[in-house]
Amino acid sequence: MEPLVKVKEAHQKGIIPDKEFALIKERFQITIEGINRIEKASGINYPIAYVEPSIILSSLDPSSYQYGILFARTIPVVFDQGLQVVIQITAPLVAYGLKGTIHAILAHEFLHYLELIRKFSKMEVLSDEITGNLFESVYADETRLFEPRAVFDDKTLLLHITKKFPAGFRDYKLEDKVIKYWIEKDLPKSNVALDTNIVKLSAESLSKIN
Repeated sequence: MEPLVKVKEAHQKGIIPDKEFALIKERFQITIEGINRIEKASGINYPIAYVEPSIILSSLDPSSYQYGILFARTIPVVFDQGLQVVIQITAPLVAYGLKGTIHAILAHEFLHYLELIRKFSKMEVLSDEITGNLFESVYADETRLFEPRAVFDDKTLLLHITKKFPAGFRDYKLEDKVIKYWIEKDLPKSNVALDTNIVKLSAESLSKIN
């Protein structure tokens, strides 16, 4: 999959303006560098990743004013031939994130990927618990990850991860940029309920893993 294909399609349809499209293309190299860095630091290939041409807002209730910004997600995709875990990276992260932030988020999602593959291979979990609020979802997020130091031998990358994810990811400067330059400009956004961001797979789906 060409990582920017959905962004290019959104630009061709006039959904993503020229300025933002050019910025995403220009700064996507930082994402590529991050993926290469993670592969070198772990000795493991990075999963399929693509850029989603929207920002993802997550809330418990669509009518609630409480929401969190999701800059990337690790998503199991079921298809006829089997199951594939992919990393969804949001366009605003590519456009406005600092290098260290982008690399930390990519590494964090990579840890999610490894944990999902481990659980799927052992048929360990069919459905993760549904969390009741954003704080609980942050806690649950942190409890289902590999220890970064057991995966990466890049000290700077480890520092980025521990600084950005002491107890769930928060980067107020990045969030402010995304709100100002993306959300307030009415650029694409996707709203997902917290329970749709939780892994739910049947035994049949798990049996399709290659």
